[in-house]
Amino acid sequence: MDELDLLKKDWNKESSKKKLSVTDIYPMLQKKSSSIVKTLFYISIAELIFWILVNSIPYFSSDTYKQRLEDIYQNDYALTVISIISYAIILLFVYLLYKSHKSISVTDSAKKLMESILKTRKVIRYYVLYNLIIAGLSLIIGFYYAMHNNPEISGKLENFSDKQMLIAISIMTLFTVVFVLVIWLFYKLIYGFLLKRLNQNYTELKKLEV
Repeated sequence: MDELDLLKKDWNKESSKKKLSVTDIYPMLQKKSSSIVKTLFYISIAELIFWILVNSIPYFSSDTYKQRLEDIYQNDYALTVISIISYAIILLFVYLLYKSHKSISVTDSAKKLMESILKTRKVIRYYVLYNLIIAGLSLIIGFYYAMHNNPEISGKLENFSDKQMLIAISIMTLFTVVFVLVIWLFYKLIYGFLLKRLNQNYTELKKLEV
């Protein structure tokens, strides 16, 4: 049990004559909120680095993998532009989280802290939503280019009947849904836990405002 929990427990004791003021509780909530947002910030940086390495290492270390990608997409510049835009948006989210952390660290009122927590929650939700959309679109685009530009795959598909093509599309759709669901569960596990703690701090701040 941390210092804040001990203070709240003492605050809520009916038998206790000691009344804790907002100034006693607020610094604890501010410190915990700042720590949570800082952790979210570090996780987002780690995730960005992870995906850069995952996408870059195979591309630059394997000529076969690089050639296969170029054959499928047929336009190396288009693939580069898409990657740059994706990483730029993720960097924007990282920057917004950094601003949230700084804002929470220096704010001197419960109202401003509550506003900062609400902004942080919005940033995280949009960040998760963006990554889920990008994950789904990336698979769909990858399947599309593979079906049309990969000689091995397109050659096999040409001999498919309508029923076989429907089954193939259904399998790809199911795979996409499962893939996005797995990523959502990952974010739910990592970010959901921290957001829950941030929401608890927000609830405590609302009680202090009453």
